[in-house]
Amino acid sequence: MFFDVENSAEFSEEEKNQLLKKLATRLTKENVLLLTCDESRSQHKNKELAINRFLEIITLGLKVLKKRKPTKPSKSSIRKKAENKRKQAFKKVLRKKPNAE
Repeated sequence: MFFDVENSAEFSEEEKNQLLKKLATRLTKENVLLLTCDESRSQHKNKELAINRFLEIITLGLKVLKKRKPTKPSKSSIRKKAENKRKQAFKKVLRKKPNAE
């Protein structure tokens, strides 16, 4: 199954650009999406599976993800991290050989 992303009349230019970015690893040099399926012995079943995969790929390619908002760590998590760090440092101090003095 072939689908030419650049020459498709179904999508706007913005949608085409989004598909080209998200599907870059799956497209050929001519920006054509190739899908094959040989899971079943039936040609009709394989065509149906390929069409379903195509629809999934296109819907995922057009999905706009939310931007992640960076958050700062809570005071309790900072306190816990510092406490664990102190415990680890103390363990390592105990591993040292005692001074002969």
